[in-house]
Amino acid sequence: MPSRRAGGKPTSSDVAAAAGVSRSAVSFAFNNPRRISAATRERILTVAEEIGYAPNTLARMLQAGTTNSLGVLLPQRLARVLDNPYYARFLMGVGQVCDQEGYTLLLSPPLQDSVLKAIPYAAVDGFVVCGLEADRGEVAELERRGIPFVLIDSDRYENAPSVDVDDHGGARDVARYLLELGHRRIAVLSMDPGPDTAVRGYRGPLARRMAGIAEALSGVGLSMADVKLAEVPVTRTDGYRATRELMAQDPPTAILALSDVLAYGAVDALKELGIDVPGQVSVTGFDDLAESAWFRPRLTTVRQPIVTKGRTAADFLISAIRGEDQHPHQSLSTSLIVRDSAAAPV
Repeated sequence: MPSRRAGGKPTSSDVAAAAGVSRSAVSFAFNNPRRISAATRERILTVAEEIGYAPNTLARMLQAGTTNSLGVLLPQRLARVLDNPYYARFLMGVGQVCDQEGYTLLLSPPLQDSVLKAIPYAAVDGFVVCGLEADRGEVAELERRGIPFVLIDSDRYENAPSVDVDDHGGARDVARYLLELGHRRIAVLSMDPGPDTAVRGYRGPLARRMAGIAEALSGVGLSMADVKLAEVPVTRTDGYRATRELMAQDPPTAILALSDVLAYGAVDALKELGIDVPGQVSVTGFDDLAESAWFRPRLTTVRQPIVTKGRTAADFLISAIRGEDQHPHQSLSTSLIVRDSAAAPV
């Protein structure tokens, strides 16, 4: 049995000494076998197996400038992201392309509450950037480093591909549906837009959804000033809490939630209060998650193609990594799915 140095993992030098070859020959055996004879390579591989040596694949990939891994740059902590079924559907789409093209997938949540700090620690060939505005520092940093990226749920950006859905049309359609049913006392359950909204206003998908609701309201002589607005994190618990507060004073006849998860929480609260849905209060969502079809009452919502969004983003990113023609901005269609959770007001 060939010897190896005491303690620690065996190195390529240990293999070279045991096999009686140079370190370059060991490197050739694993990375470029055509540079050495078949007999030499076989001897090196046999010795490596006997002493338990394995090359550092990641280091080799980084040296070559490729990792065969896609990163998903997330705007929230991992626990919050994994608690939202939306991301499970989105990552399914990204994962389908990774499986097809032979890539692994790395999730990159904020590091010390900073998305920017997470970028240097992700050994990936490119990023799918979720829910960040194009003028943020993260986008500038990716461009500075020359890392390919695709923006998801952001604003259009001329220097990189982006993918989103028709947020404006989807929100307009569901708001218009409630108004056509006869609702005028409407509350909007919105995702929390962040602390700088007062200065910069709504951005990205939230701005488009609010504009869609405003368009529908204007059709009946109303405006956003005529609706109640609650801005909360996108969790079922926060949807529940916000609905309890909305129903405490001048309760609405309809709650338009800008995510299915918030709508689930709203229905939970209404049931606990003894309020019938949709007999007394209607509730709608946005996403059409799988649960919405068997939730009780079955949720009226806006369907967005979440899996397709993830798949399209991954396709665009791999094309960018390979230096192929850059794809333009892609907007996917939405559709109103009418089920059981909305009815005419009493």
